[in-house]
Amino acid sequence: MESKEAYRKAERRVRAKMGFYIHLCIYIGVNLIIYFINRETLGPDGYHWFIWPLLGWGIGIFFHFMGVFVFSESIKEHMIRKELERQKKKGA
Repeated sequence: MESKEAYRKAERRVRAKMGFYIHLCIYIGVNLIIYFINRETLGPDGYHWFIWPLLGWGIGIFFHFMGVFVFSESIKEHMIRKELERQKKKGA
């Protein structure tokens, strides 16, 4: 029984990581295209507008990374264990 649960948790983590890597690859690809478009259409003022979508989407990538690799299931499980312990102490 525990083996199935461990497998499901591992599968969920792998799916989350793969989702992040796909998101990162799309981010890099699209922003390279935007950069080259900006470079080819650079006007006389030389304004590099590609930086704005790069930064905006980059913030999203950062939070996606944090959600997958920093605030992972282990933190959630740790908080659940602490809450269960607190409830046991309160009930005892």
